[in-house]
Amino acid sequence: MFKSFFPNPKWFFLSFVIWFFINLILWYMGGREWGVYLGFPQGYAYAELPVGVSRFWAPSFLWFYLWFFISTAIFAGFWKFFDQNKWQGWSVWGSAFILFNVWFGVQSSVAVNAWYGPFWDLIQKMLSSGGGNIHDLYMGTLTFLLIAMVAVTIAVINLFFVSHYIFRWRTAMNEYYTANWDVLRHIEGASQRVQEDTMRFATTLETLGVSFIKAIMILIAFLPVLIQLSERVPVLPVIGEIKYSLVWAAVGWAAFGTILLMVVGIKLPGLEFNNQKVEAAYRKELVYGEDYAERAQPQTLKELFSKVRFNYFRLYFHYAYFNLVSTWYAQLDILFSLIVLFPSIAAGTMTLGLLNQIANVFDKVRESFQYLVSSWKTIIELLSIYKRLKSFESVLNK
Repeated sequence: MFKSFFPNPKWFFLSFVIWFFINLILWYMGGREWGVYLGFPQGYAYAELPVGVSRFWAPSFLWFYLWFFISTAIFAGFWKFFDQNKWQGWSVWGSAFILFNVWFGVQSSVAVNAWYGPFWDLIQKMLSSGGGNIHDLYMGTLTFLLIAMVAVTIAVINLFFVSHYIFRWRTAMNEYYTANWDVLRHIEGASQRVQEDTMRFATTLETLGVSFIKAIMILIAFLPVLIQLSERVPVLPVIGEIKYSLVWAAVGWAAFGTILLMVVGIKLPGLEFNNQKVEAAYRKELVYGEDYAERAQPQTLKELFSKVRFNYFRLYFHYAYFNLVSTWYAQLDILFSLIVLFPSIAAGTMTLGLLNQIANVFDKVRESFQYLVSSWKTIIELLSIYKRLKSFESVLNK
């Protein structure tokens, strides 16, 4: 699954995590200011960013682009020297490109959040003071439109690239398995593992991986903002006054939902795995029946299909209460961020712009902490595919 596409997967992913944190520490320990040695203006790292699309080519952004490229080149060069892999260009540089696009998407969300405050404050001012200049509203809307156009363009480019990235990963796994087909062909469902599960594994893992990295980046970008905004919301419903109120509310609510769905959906990965086993056995007998008259007899097919039926009915039952609980949680989640702000709204301590800004930041941070909640069904599917391919590869390991 991994060594066909990545160079020495165990050490590759470990080195990636170490290199990621080294860069993170260097950046926040002063690295963001090192651009002055290349000619960037003094104080550029802490200069207030403009509200609009021009923030994407501000000096602090340009220095980060250069930093990211140099860091990736060092990492790629290290693995090029220590371990050759046919797919290294895609697995290293391709992963870095996807990572950069995810980061840029998060920064687009930060740019939109910076736009929320002044724009909605402008609307509130016009509504409360008898009107204003309509030109300001058009310009504010145009600012948002330009940010959105840049974000959407990058997202579409990334989606196109990810499609090719996934298919390259599938190709690498396909080449690896077919090269060992003489050993693997005797395993039940071998054709399905090579033809279907390789694509599903690459697609599902890439989706989960990108979502996880995006959640981490959103936390890095928005958590400091939420800490600052917590000063404007000192009181929470029921709990009362508490420091870092919005942070604790987001973490507590996300932790509750994560634990709840993990407990409720604990049986689903095993059932999904069993479902593929009984489906493979039934399909295999039907395929044999196409070539051999003595195979796929009605009684045999009836017995095999009864196992398929039994497992599906168990899946339907367990998914019923899982979907019920997850839907309840999702509906409550819609109201949660607004309820948290009720005491401050009732006290009249915030403007409409601040309300929208806090609600947006709070939702972003809360959704990041809810990574497992939103991804649990996909994780269940991935665990099932992983178990099938792992049992498949265990023959080669022996």
